[in-house]
Amino acid sequence: MQKEKDNWYAWWFNTPYYHLLYKDRGHREAAMFMNTLTNYLNLQKNDSILDLACGRGRHSKYLYKQGFDVTGIDLSEESINYAKQYEKPGLHFDVHDMCLPYPKQFDAVFNLFTSFGYFEKEEDNLRTIKAIKAELKPNGFGVIDFLNVELAIKNLVPLEKKKVGNIVFYIEKYVEENYIIKNIRFNDDGTDYHYVEKVKALTLKDFEFYFNEAGIKLKNIFGDYQLNDFDKITSERLILIFN
Repeated sequence: MQKEKDNWYAWWFNTPYYHLLYKDRGHREAAMFMNTLTNYLNLQKNDSILDLACGRGRHSKYLYKQGFDVTGIDLSEESINYAKQYEKPGLHFDVHDMCLPYPKQFDAVFNLFTSFGYFEKEEDNLRTIKAIKAELKPNGFGVIDFLNVELAIKNLVPLEKKKVGNIVFYIEKYVEENYIIKNIRFNDDGTDYHYVEKVKALTLKDFEFYFNEAGIKLKNIFGDYQLNDFDKITSERLILIFN
């Protein structure tokens, strides 16, 4: 069984099982979103982008191929060590805590695919927003791509079984103390494993509070990767553009 750690993400994201479970994420959809987003923000070739909580760097690598100067940061040493094999001039990866400002400013900071709301301490959410502000150039834009918690909770599937290779993942989802929780259990080669994902059920009002406290201006709110208007009843995503 896994050892307990205070920060579940520091443990789970460093395992090969995390990447195995999510290996089939939609790369085409992600690429289309990056194209739509960078066009909307009118980013130009060689503009700098910080990919905040970049994982193994799939978005960073794609953005680099589109002509941007990209830095990807993540708390997971395993993920960054993997991503570093792709480093080259204009594409850099670093282990870094997103709660703390990275020592450089960028034309855009992207926090993509629900890579926010992991923290046990509420103040760390605000610290991250303030860090993003510090990482932006004067005319830069921040982007947070979060799930629409109203719809996510409404459509929550309590139990799911997913087979990937020779491993069967048993996934339990529920809401507890304003967190959307996912218990992940499986057996590999005779050993039982149990991991937990916790994402705080943050609403638009929560983000508006953070932005107000951080002195950030919310510019636009979108509800999907085509950048259609946000509707809390029907939108799958909550995409926030700010500076």
